[in-house]
This record gives sequence, structure tokens and C-alpha cells, in this order.
Amino acid sequence: MWRSLFLAIGFFIGLIGFECLFIEAAIFTQSSEVVAPDFHSLSTQIPITISPPDWAPWVCMACGTIVMIYSFTIPRRVRG
Repeated sequence: MWRSLFLAIGFFIGLIGFECLFIEAAIFTQSSEVVAPDFHSLSTQIPITISPPDWAPWVCMACGTIVMIYSFTIPRRVRG
């Protein structure tokens, strides 16, 4: 079970790094509801911008690869 967990984590980190190669910025909108005094809910959008630095894709892909390689060195449990 540990092997598959580390393999999934490494794959996810590597995938995030690969995606960072192709984007300049990611803009996330967070919906927060505000209750007005007259009990009507107002929905406001709060944008969050994330700009990955130039080194981030390569570091994420390298770390993800290292974690995936590590997952293959974890010994399998022999049930007997």
C-alpha cells in the first residue's frame, strides 16, 4: 500500500511540474458569500493568481521522478 501511495504522490507532483511548463499564471476564483443586513446573500468573486517561477516546473518534475523511483525500491510484503 505504501508503494502505490508514493507512486501516486510522485506522479501528481510530476504532473503539476509538467503543467507549469505550459502556463504563465493560474487564476483561481474563490466564491465567498456575504450575508447583507436584509438577509440576502451576495456572492463576490475573489481572484487568486499564482505565477510559478521559471525553476518550479523542473524541480517538481525532478522531485516527482525521484519519489516514483523511490516507490519502486519499497519492498513488497510477502503474504504467506
